[in-house]
Amino acid sequence: MKKSPNYIAAHIRRVLADGASAPHTEEVQRFFKHEVKSRGWYTHELRKVAVRFRRTILAEHDIPYLVQVADKLFRGNVLEEKVFAVVMLQGIVSDFGKPEFKVFESWLDRVSSWADHDGLVHFLIGPIIAADASLLTRPPRWAKSKKHWHQRAAAVSMIHSTRQHKNFEQIQRITEMLLPSDDDMVQKGLGWLLREAAKANPQQTVDYLMTIRERAPRLVLRTACETLPAVTRERVLGKRSRSARTA
Repeated sequence: MKKSPNYIAAHIRRVLADGASAPHTEEVQRFFKHEVKSRGWYTHELRKVAVRFRRTILAEHDIPYLVQVADKLFRGNVLEEKVFAVVMLQGIVSDFGKPEFKVFESWLDRVSSWADHDGLVHFLIGPIIAADASLLTRPPRWAKSKKHWHQRAAAVSMIHSTRQHKNFEQIQRITEMLLPSDDDMVQKGLGWLLREAAKANPQQTVDYLMTIRERAPRLVLRTACETLPAVTRERVLGKRSRSARTA
């Protein structure tokens, strides 16, 4: 008798609960400003188990079934369950298209921490957008959202594109939309995107950073400049006008 995705997800939850580590749970909490529910798994161990489950499931079922199992796991507030869902899928992300993207986009409303957010957006959503230009309409919609995880997703989802030297105009558009945000999670996400852009397209990105340096939050600029040569970093981060400093 064929077991349902709910049954498999419940079995995975039991495995994660049985393998819990209370001491490491306390260590995990130190990474977050708010309380998170963690089973205390180490990432490398969690990854091995997730890959093993993916192989076992795909030996008997198809990819849509695997996505359904992951969809059941990416609920609630247990960190490892959400990370497990992402890791189970990221190894086959090249097989995904618009149907899977729609599912993953719906998960943005279930995000509870930067860890499950960045796993979802960076490893699943971002590569699909980079592979399908028709999906470039989605990040601007997230940037307009009042939800900070959607706004962060607008930035983080473009990282794969910039690493492939693609969609720089879209990256500029997203940046302009997110610059007014005073949310540190959004600012860190935008800084991360611009840092990756600076590594992939240094001259183009530095030229752009010089045009926004008077308007950009300091956290965004500092993060964007982390990998630039010291002289270039000083040029971008150097003395700004009084209005920029007091903004």
